This record gives sequence, structure tokens and C-alpha cells, in this order.
Amino acid sequence: MLKKTKAWCRAAGIRAVKTFAQTAAAGIGVAAAVNTADWLTVISTALTAALLSLLTSAAGLPEIEKEEKE
Repeated sequence: MLKKTKAWCRAAGIRAVKTFAQTAAAGIGVAAAVNTADWLTVISTALTAALLSLLTSAAGLPEIEKEEKE
């Protein structure tokens, strides 16, 4: 059980970090296009996306399900 929890935390964490980075990059790109960079908005939006990624991961992660079948 602990091994499965640790694997889930790792996989969900990786997904959340990737989501954060992608959202931040998109926010910075949009801000640059309109010549305004509200960093608080960019960071808070990216954090929200990362949190939503973690919540979505609670429904299941293909990486973990694949390891269980092996």
C-alpha cells in the first residue's frame, strides 16, 4: 500500500509540475502579446492548474495502472 501511495504521489507530482510549467509558459506568452505581465495572475493561474491536475489524478493515473498490471 505504501509503495502504491508513493508511486501515485510521484506520478501525480510530475504531472502537476508539468501542468504548472505549461500554464505559466502560456500565461507569459499571452502577457507578452498584450504587452502586460501581471506575474501574480500568471503564477496564481499556474498554481490553480497544478492543483486541478492533482485532483484529476485522484481519478486514476495510467502510469500507476500500467505498473500494477506488470
